[in-house]
Amino acid sequence: MAMVRVQELLVVQHIEREGPGLLAQVATERELAVRILRPFAGDPLPDALRPDQILAVMGGPMGVADLGDPAFPWLEPLVILLRRALADERPVLGFCLGAQLLAHAAGGGAIPLTVGDPPLPHREVGFGAISFTRTPAEEPLLQDLPASLLVLHWHGDRIELPPAATLLASSLTCPEQLFRIGSRTFGLQCHIEVTAAALERWIVEDASFVRAALGAGGADRIRAEAARWLVPVTPLWRILLHQLMNCCSSDCNST
Repeated sequence: MAMVRVQELLVVQHIEREGPGLLAQVATERELAVRILRPFAGDPLPDALRPDQILAVMGGPMGVADLGDPAFPWLEPLVILLRRALADERPVLGFCLGAQLLAHAAGGGAIPLTVGDPPLPHREVGFGAISFTRTPAEEPLLQDLPASLLVLHWHGDRIELPPAATLLASSLTCPEQLFRIGSRTFGLQCHIEVTAAALERWIVEDASFVRAALGAGGADRIRAEAARWLVPVTPLWRILLHQLMNCCSSDCNST
C-alpha cells in the first residue's frame, strides 16, 4: 500500500506553557500545517488520525496515575486515540507525559522515578546527557548525531516500556529516555523541543517542582545551564527532530 504524504502535525497540548516549540518550527520548515488542540480548554479530540497526519502529544504536570481523574477528563479519550493510532499504524510522537501515555496505550506504563537503595523518589530536572543504545547503522533515526546528547529533563516518573517497544536512549538516572514502536512511532521522556522563552516560563510557573527537585537555588541553576548549553545544543535537537519527522513521514527501516 502506498504511503500517503504527510500534510499536518496535529499537536495535543495539556497545559498552556508546554507547547510544541522547536517541533512546530521544524514542521513548518517541512511545509506541514501545524494544528494545536488544547483539550484542557475544551478542544475535542478526533476519534482517529487521518493518513496524512502526525500526532504529537506534549508534556504536562499530570501523569498516567491521573487517568480517570475528573480534573483531566481528556486523558482517557487521548489514550483511546493513541491505541487507535497504534492499531492503524499512524505516526505518533510523545514528549514526556505524551511518551508515558503512549507507553501506557501500548501495554506499558509509568511509575514514580526512584534512585538508591532503599529506593527514594527522585525528580530528574535540568540539563543532562542521554546515551543512545543503538548505532546509526542499526537505527536510521540516529544518523548525524553523536553517541550521546545533552537534553532537558523535567519529570518525576519513569516509563515502563511496552513489549513492542525498542529502547533507543537512556540517562544515568532514568533508563527509558527514547523508544520506538514499529517504525513510525516514538516516545521521548526528555525534552528536545523547548525554546528559551518556554523554558523560562516553565521555571517560573513550575517553581515548586523545580524547588522540590533542586532546592532553593534550582531556578538559578537551570538558568545558568540554559545560558551555557541551550544555544549550542539546539542545532542537534533540530537534527533529531527532523530525523523523527523523517521517520514519521516515511518508513525508517531499522535493523
